[in-house]
Amino acid sequence: MSPAHNLSVSGGLPRVRRKPIKIVDTSVRDGNQSLWAATGITTGMVEAMGPIYEEMGLFALDFTSSTHLSMGVKFHGENPWERISRMRAAAPNLHLSCITTGMRFMSWEKADESVYRMSLRVMARHGLSRLMIAEPMNDIEQTLKVAEWAKEEGITQVLAGVVFTESPVHTDEKYRQATAAYAASPYIDSVYLKDPGGLLTAERTRELVPMMREALGEKTFELHSHCTTGAASHLYLVAAELGVDVLHTGMGPLSNGTAQPSIEHLIDNLDALGIEVDINREAVKRGGELLHEFAKAQGLKPGAPTEYDLSFHTHQVPGGMMGTMKRQLAEIGMSADLPLVIEEAGRVRADLGYPIMVTPFSQFVGSQALMNVLAMKSGQERYSRIPDEVLKFVLGHFGTPEGPISPEVLERVNAMPRTAELSVPKVERTVEQLHDEYGPADGTRLTEEELLLRIVLPADQAEIANTAAPAPAWGSRPVRTNATGSATSAASFIEAVNALPKWKQLNVDFDGAHIRLRRDEK
Repeated sequence: MSPAHNLSVSGGLPRVRRKPIKIVDTSVRDGNQSLWAATGITTGMVEAMGPIYEEMGLFALDFTSSTHLSMGVKFHGENPWERISRMRAAAPNLHLSCITTGMRFMSWEKADESVYRMSLRVMARHGLSRLMIAEPMNDIEQTLKVAEWAKEEGITQVLAGVVFTESPVHTDEKYRQATAAYAASPYIDSVYLKDPGGLLTAERTRELVPMMREALGEKTFELHSHCTTGAASHLYLVAAELGVDVLHTGMGPLSNGTAQPSIEHLIDNLDALGIEVDINREAVKRGGELLHEFAKAQGLKPGAPTEYDLSFHTHQVPGGMMGTMKRQLAEIGMSADLPLVIEEAGRVRADLGYPIMVTPFSQFVGSQALMNVLAMKSGQERYSRIPDEVLKFVLGHFGTPEGPISPEVLERVNAMPRTAELSVPKVERTVEQLHDEYGPADGTRLTEEELLLRIVLPADQAEIANTAAPAPAWGSRPVRTNATGSATSAASFIEAVNALPKWKQLNVDFDGAHIRLRRDEK
């Protein structure tokens, strides 16, 4: 389609569009996480979407993460490997992606190399084909190492992230160096500019995209942003004109809000610019309709377009974290203190060397900010209490912080007895040692699937996952709208049990008593 009235959003820069834009759909992973707290999509739902995704002609599907897999266990009682296998069967030709920081799997603890490699191997065995590495410290060496592990363990496509933020220590030269290193790696197939906070603007896009496009040469260039500040829909068009090959978008109710721009609206805007999109539009329509069915069945709100909001550039608290803060403060009767906590989060981030506000670092910053506000309200000093995760961050357990740590924080950390305990070097365990540590007492050898879940999940959740009955197909029975799986009356308990004819485990808590029923198959 020809551009209407020679429209352009490139700001006078020459258009370098070389071929049709390709699409990565983010609905069932990032959309679900950003808008539905990662609990709104089940195995049956992604399976139902599979044939539609196959028809859409996507470049890839942003399918899962270790967080999503663990939430499927916790909130839906599902086996995570079954979810990958069934989606692979439903969409046999589609690249299924998992996003990772490159240092943990399900657990908050940094994983041993043996454990992390096992996670890659197991996911690849069940059909995962693409790994998206978003190393939250832009650690080039770590990203390259994880990319190599992924290829060795059976992942066929690796996407490396250059993670964007705003701070005195995050410079364009650092972004350029990372881009050039990933462009030169034989283990990395694509590079993406990842903007987890939705902090990119059209102006910054015009500065970064040409620089990264030049550094990448012919290697595929992707863009992933969020609509949190209201700027993403516009800057996606800028990026499309300036040479980005692949855009990450949501669909239907799992777009906009704090998620990604909607594919439906993006197509219309690219049409107006005369930029071709490699997508099956009829399949997009059917996919959006099915996702709306999922939302309606569970009473979940769809994402809505966001007003332009510059306040996020000041505090950089991600949208999902903002919602968590509001809930936590309401639970302790401190809703009115939200502005104080947000302001303190900005101070804590600076004190910790300006970590990028993505999982898990955003949670570390938010927890410390809340502790500091509580301390000051009770007459104590900031950092009078420091959680283990922040201590580990300062000690370098998650890598070397990109900026200097505040002397005040270093002094506090060095004075805490817990610091010495956490400073003991961690001993890497071999696969055989893991079997010895987590295997049954009778010496029965577990499959890697069973072993991995025992390592990374609490014992009760690992048991649920390893003994789970097949997840129901979409439409086979009503979707459980209570995400915790709890029942508030005898009638609702009986109804829930009848909806699980192949139940393996039931937990009953009533008036201080706890009853656990487990059915063993003979």
